[in-house]
Amino acid sequence: MPNSSTTLGLALTAATVAFLFLGYFRARRLCAFPAYGWLGWLALLSAEALLFERIEPVATYFTPIAWSSYILIADAAVLALTNRSRLNDAPIVVARLALLSIPLWLIFEAYNLRLQNWTYVGVPRTWPAALFGYAWSFATITPAVFETADLVQAVLPASPAGPSLEAAPDSSPNISRAAEYVLMISGAACLLIPLLVPQDFAAYLFALVWIGFLLLLDPLNHRLGLPSFLGDLAQSMRRRLYGFLLAGWICGWLWEFWNYWASAKWLYTFPMFRRWKIFEMPAPGFLGFLPFALDCFVMYVTAAWLLGWVKRVK
Repeated sequence: MPNSSTTLGLALTAATVAFLFLGYFRARRLCAFPAYGWLGWLALLSAEALLFERIEPVATYFTPIAWSSYILIADAAVLALTNRSRLNDAPIVVARLALLSIPLWLIFEAYNLRLQNWTYVGVPRTWPAALFGYAWSFATITPAVFETADLVQAVLPASPAGPSLEAAPDSSPNISRAAEYVLMISGAACLLIPLLVPQDFAAYLFALVWIGFLLLLDPLNHRLGLPSFLGDLAQSMRRRLYGFLLAGWICGWLWEFWNYWASAKWLYTFPMFRRWKIFEMPAPGFLGFLPFALDCFVMYVTAAWLLGWVKRVK
């Protein structure tokens, strides 16, 4: 029998998924749900059945299987609603999201070496199998957030924002340069403080990491004429911000729900709120998924620009 916190987690996860289902069925669909989306459903439901029977290798690799399936489903839903999607229109962008997702998440893993906020259990014992699992899992993080943001924007009222990142609206900033510098300096401080204070105290400061990249990089992206939340807000465009915030909430519940049942999983060693867990996550930690989704966007934009994949607005 699940305990009360797990029951609460199941209820909140179900409500989150119901929001997406209701939004999808209430919105006007421009085309049929594509075949690859049904393949995603088949893979996800099959993986869940095999997981509960503890059949390998699905039980060990359940997390990347589930998220790969989910990405197919979310993209297919966006295509059905808007007649365009990342996988359908720009599969190379999805490949870039997956490729950059690995090193971008490894930045957080590097912080965790010092902060010791989570650990992994049930990982394959051989290095090739373990590295394969890590790489596959990490490669799904950024695509999942972006695809969910696309889906949220597609089910929100009014015209859905396009999913492309290859161009940004013309920038007409209302924020001063001084304010941008203050934000960037604050972000840099948030990222440095956990590395400079004693390790026992640093374990309490991971929230600074979650907001640090956002404060540092979004003003930088704005200054460079790249897609940014500040640029959107300067033009009274809030749709992308809302989409990524809700994507963080949705993905956070799904991450923790699927992780809770998986054989290879992460456990939180955060020194606070250990008695207030929902699934494996201390309850206040779910709020961290909101800025994390924004981090995924700003970090990808900066990295993709450095690689020449996202262009500055002329």
